[in-house]
Amino acid sequence: MSSAVRVRVPATSANLGPAFDCAGLALTLHDVVEFTVTDGGLTVEVSGVGAGELPTDERHLVVRAFRAACEELGWTPAGLSVRAENAIPQGRGMGSSAAAVVAGVLGAWGLCPHVETVDLDAVLRLVDRIEGHPDNVAACLLGGATLSWTTPQGARADRLPVSEEVLPVVLVPAETLSTHLARTLLPAAVPHDDAAYNAARAALLVHALIAEPGLLLEATDDRLHQRQRAAAMPGTLALVDRLRAAGHAAVVSGAGPSVLVLTRRHPDDAVGDPASARRVREVSSLTPDGWRAYPLQVDHGGARVSRVTPGVSLA
Repeated sequence: MSSAVRVRVPATSANLGPAFDCAGLALTLHDVVEFTVTDGGLTVEVSGVGAGELPTDERHLVVRAFRAACEELGWTPAGLSVRAENAIPQGRGMGSSAAAVVAGVLGAWGLCPHVETVDLDAVLRLVDRIEGHPDNVAACLLGGATLSWTTPQGARADRLPVSEEVLPVVLVPAETLSTHLARTLLPAAVPHDDAAYNAARAALLVHALIAEPGLLLEATDDRLHQRQRAAAMPGTLALVDRLRAAGHAAVVSGAGPSVLVLTRRHPDDAVGDPASARRVREVSSLTPDGWRAYPLQVDHGGARVSRVTPGVSLA
């Protein structure tokens, strides 16, 4: 194997409304991380999002995930150089930690001289153990929309063929929110009626994503987790309500505070159009000042590992 590999990992949005902790969507916004085996020591360079803020030592999440994968594989490089070019907003419910974990594990798998190919099932089990839940990591690893679940043997996931009509727009506020904090606000038990309501909507969500995007507004309604966390992000829930009242399939992206809007392609939009001005105008007109709109597409490929010449541009 090459002594240097590059891993490209997509942003993700988890839950998609009712499918709490078991559904995710990969998005066309990426972090790129290069791993190079060296003669000794550790160097970490970060550019783009998080530069000057993220640790550049063993505390960096990419490095921690890399080390965990090395332990799993029974291999340790003499030294390691990590270069990261980040584009995924951090602390905003777009899967930045999942991307870091997937990148670190795939980097180790790609460099390890004892393996021929990446074992996606084994990688998924490991990244789930590191991250604590499989929704974001499954979508980041596999691409597209994913459904994930846990078994006694570990996490499993499968990918859905998302309709080309589905066009995600992510609305990102200036403030951040800790996933851990957001989870502490969830109740220990929920009413049976709410659980049944969400089960029906989660099942409908699969059909809407694959074949009937016109049902996305109904399919993304939730009673289990979004309203319960409103105290930590009142502006987010107010925006979700405003967008849904206007007919847009808007949900909290992951733990928040960003908002994911699953818009539909307009008949006049060209297939593959990366930024339909029409859909951005529609949701932006309802979005408060200070929020940034990311018109994206579904990333159908997921994480990618490639062998590279060390030190060349990450672009």
